[in-house]
Amino acid sequence: MKREALATLALCSMLGCASEPAASVTVGSKKFTESVVLGELASHMIEDAGMGARHRPELGGTRILWKALRMGEIDVYPDYSGTLAVEILGGRVATDHAALSQALAKQGVVLGKPLGFENTYAIGMREENAARLGIRSISDLKAHPELRYGLTAEFLDRKDGWPGLSRAYGLTPREVRGLDHDLAYRGLEAASFEVTDVYTTDADIDYYKLRVLEDDRGYFPEYRAMMVYRADFVRAQPEAHAAIERLANRIDATTMRRLNYQVKLEKRSEAAVAAGFVAEHFETRPRAAGPGSAHSPGRGERLLRHGSQHLTLVAISLLAAIAVALPLGIVAARRRRLGQLIIGVVGVLQTIPSLALLVFMIPLFGIGASPAIAALFVYSLLPIVRNTHAGLSQLPLATLESASAMGLSDTARLCLVELPLAAPSILAGIKTAAVINVGTATLGALIGAGGFGQPILTGIRLDDHALILEGAIPAAVLAVVASLLFDGLERLLVSPGLRIGR
Repeated sequence: MKREALATLALCSMLGCASEPAASVTVGSKKFTESVVLGELASHMIEDAGMGARHRPELGGTRILWKALRMGEIDVYPDYSGTLAVEILGGRVATDHAALSQALAKQGVVLGKPLGFENTYAIGMREENAARLGIRSISDLKAHPELRYGLTAEFLDRKDGWPGLSRAYGLTPREVRGLDHDLAYRGLEAASFEVTDVYTTDADIDYYKLRVLEDDRGYFPEYRAMMVYRADFVRAQPEAHAAIERLANRIDATTMRRLNYQVKLEKRSEAAVAAGFVAEHFETRPRAAGPGSAHSPGRGERLLRHGSQHLTLVAISLLAAIAVALPLGIVAARRRRLGQLIIGVVGVLQTIPSLALLVFMIPLFGIGASPAIAALFVYSLLPIVRNTHAGLSQLPLATLESASAMGLSDTARLCLVELPLAAPSILAGIKTAAVINVGTATLGALIGAGGFGQPILTGIRLDDHALILEGAIPAAVLAVVASLLFDGLERLLVSPGLRIGR
């Protein structure tokens, strides 16, 4: 009985359930500081009203949060009127609250009241560069096609982003590159490019001494901040909805910039900043615990939690891939034409960009560990299938004929002769898949899967090198350990004369 209890506890630790309290409301947020702060504020308001809340921060961009909301993976998340009108509703609806509310209601979504501030897109340059070139508005950029643009990846593809902006202003720069929003400011400072997109409430604007260019043609729509709820959540938990809505019209732009500044530049946790705001404006008790707060896990505990999550992602996906890819490789080796098709299909799957594959999995599995495991499973197939096929196809014909002459059945020949002889190649394919999975699993943090990608993602957002290394170094060590482990398995399972590179 004691052994079963220990096993259950270990499983809970691997899945992250030991560190997550039971929650009745799930709050999501995008992968930039302001959204995480607003998510923490919503969580504080829910808990202050006596209900449970779980915040799933940094879940990626707009589309990921929208899909998660519609699928019931989260109950509420912060968004902006312009984003909803253009990116979600395709620009068919005005950005005023009444029109947005009516359109979103048809999709089972309830729009909260405005929080009190607008965070619009804008175009920024370093003040010294803008002054030297006499650039004050976006229109002025047209006369300087030599300038290099570093734009955030989402802005490059958004309907209210670069495609429409470049047409509206006739901008034809010589170079446009995509990058993460939190890296853009460092790119400007390092003179890697001269122009980027910014959010008007970013604390970095003042810190990096940027000039926000006038949108003189009024291209960008309004981006009033508000909470977005799933309609069935509002019906089922009106008290939680009412608690969050107490934030309406309580946060102006100056306050939001201050909260962002406290997180990004004063290095305070979002939970602590949100707790301070709620205590000041609503005279509530401080939240007992939260990510990054004084009661949050220390570095050692975080490493154990992220490590167990990372190992879970890699182990489950790898075992599933072995169970599927090994038989496929055997079939591919024995049926030449079918084998070409099998290798071709898994090869095509391998070429799908990892982030795109993660997003594709969300409608099937939701957010969290499941879609990440499914994506890692897909990426593990090719090296195992290909190496199994190669190992079996290259066996000496004389050996196979000898096995047949001994009267061995096809199954016995496969199990007793072919697979043992092909074991070095098969193990090499599994080792390759394992090492690939360890690295690719870091992207799972973008959809709430945790693992070592979580501190890397947060560290990039907060410009915290120690936090980045907290995820990067263990992930690299885990990849090396995985490689050494399979080297050891090869020495254990394969006779010396058959080992690769003997």
